[in-house]
Amino acid sequence: MSEKPIVAATDGSEESLRAVDWAAREAVLRGAPLRIVSAAGLLPRMVTSTGKSPYETVSDVIRDESNDALTVATARAAKAAPDLLIDADHLDGGPAEAVTAAGSGALMLVVGSRGVGAFAAMILGSVSRYAATHASSPVVVVREEIGTAHRQVGVGIGGLEGNTAALTFAFEEAALRKASLVAIHAWQTGQSDISRAGIAFASPGRDHLEAEATEQLEALLTGYREKYPDVPVSHDVVHGHPGRILSGLSARADLVVLGRHPAHHGPGAVIHAVLNHAHGPVVTVPSS
Repeated sequence: MSEKPIVAATDGSEESLRAVDWAAREAVLRGAPLRIVSAAGLLPRMVTSTGKSPYETVSDVIRDESNDALTVATARAAKAAPDLLIDADHLDGGPAEAVTAAGSGALMLVVGSRGVGAFAAMILGSVSRYAATHASSPVVVVREEIGTAHRQVGVGIGGLEGNTAALTFAFEEAALRKASLVAIHAWQTGQSDISRAGIAFASPGRDHLEAEATEQLEALLTGYREKYPDVPVSHDVVHGHPGRILSGLSARADLVVLGRHPAHHGPGAVIHAVLNHAHGPVVTVPSS
């Protein structure tokens, strides 16, 4: 049992409800409570009316929709997991900041990829992107329908010095799911590097670079293999755009794990590429 909750954000859209479904199943798997949150997404300078009026203001309608979203999401989670402990909270403030802050101290924060309608889609899209690159906890962005379990967890390895937090998270997930783990290091040679390699014959060739990267990746995984002996592990070094390679991996993995640096280092083109094109859940894990 875990005292820390899994937090799921909803705006009433089907995408966010799928994220709630996913979060409910994960909470059951971990013996953790589920906290469902919703932010009203009031426009700048818009506040909820406090006086009595025969008419609802736009801000009141937006807040009512947020409350309805919580009610629907809570009922859906309860149906998916009848014995799950569920809490529901309305959040004040800007949606992106409020949802991101709600994940502080949680096992993970779960969000959908987009919302309802053009305006809501823009809001939730911005929320998921912001949370995935700024939250202090791991953030799962759920995309598309979740089909049959593949029994595989994928983890993208950028710098071969390793993001220990991301690797630890990936191995823990694989062990929890009784799944295998595949670690992918994707790299792409810039045109300038190819040109230099063609001119400077002493420069290492592509085969040498791949062999060196493979050796480093194997060394990086050695300690984890020993710590998680029941997790089947494979690894691959792939020449290609990391975003494309890892998006493809998401089609055959139950979860793709990506490490991320603190937000002031930038959101990361690879993370954004994967979040935009993934076929299944992607989790970004802050560096420890």
